Amino acid sequence: MTFLNLLKAAQVQNESMLCVGLDPDMAKLPAHLPKNREAVFDFCASIVDFTADLVCSFKPQIAYFAAMGAEAELERLVRHIRDVAPQVPVILDAKRGDIGSTAEQYAVEAFERYGADAVTVNPYLGTDSLEPFLAHTGKGVIVLCRTSNPGSGDLQMLTTDGRPMYQHVAHMATDQWSKMGEVALVVGATYPAELATVRGIVGDMPLLVPGIGAQGGDVVATVNAGATANGTGMMINSSRAILYASSGDDFAHAARKVAIATRDEISQAVNT
Repeated sequence: MTFLNLLKAAQVQNESMLCVGLDPDMAKLPAHLPKNREAVFDFCASIVDFTADLVCSFKPQIAYFAAMGAEAELERLVRHIRDVAPQVPVILDAKRGDIGSTAEQYAVEAFERYGADAVTVNPYLGTDSLEPFLAHTGKGVIVLCRTSNPGSGDLQMLTTDGRPMYQHVAHMATDQWSKMGEVALVVGATYPAELATVRGIVGDMPLLVPGIGAQGGDVVATVNAGATANGTGMMINSSRAILYASSGDDFAHAARKVAIATRDEISQAVNT
């Protein structure tokens, strides 16, 4: 099943637009867990086990694993998600952006080594840097558009030809890249006005929306700005608020509780 079909099916089956980000920080692991890579896998796998029926996607962030030399654990984690939640797509948050044969290798890394259904990419180098990812039929290419970090406007809000750069990205995604493969965009919950603008440009294209939870984005404003006409169309990501809901041995139960509350808050916003 292709990324877009898998995503739609997961949203329907789990009645959810919640994406759980898997950003393990060894220093923040629950106190009873040892500080090693095996514990990182166990921690993330437990989060998956306790939230798999509540989410539309999982989003492991490659930097957290690579920084501690835990790439093998990331590979195991994706296989674990396949085993326990085959209905849930896996988004590798890598934000890759390079040219030619290097981009081809990054695409192989994401889709063949890690087995991700989709990967985040940086469009700054232009269309030819995205083509190697788009060439993988049925895989998702999620392009940075208006990101949630405070400094994102340094470049994304620069005006050229009468509109800000992030809008050019949205138009290119709709008019060009989506005709080459399965495309979505990253738009932060911290900028609901721009989120609404992007939705108006891209129609029903899926949006990966970071920024709620620890980053302070408002769920109601996010849904009002970014949902499609049928009340879907988003993967609203929460990472730290769910992962570190408890530092005790009840961490997985606490994560589930927060995930339920977040999913339900999103659903209530859709229905109001």
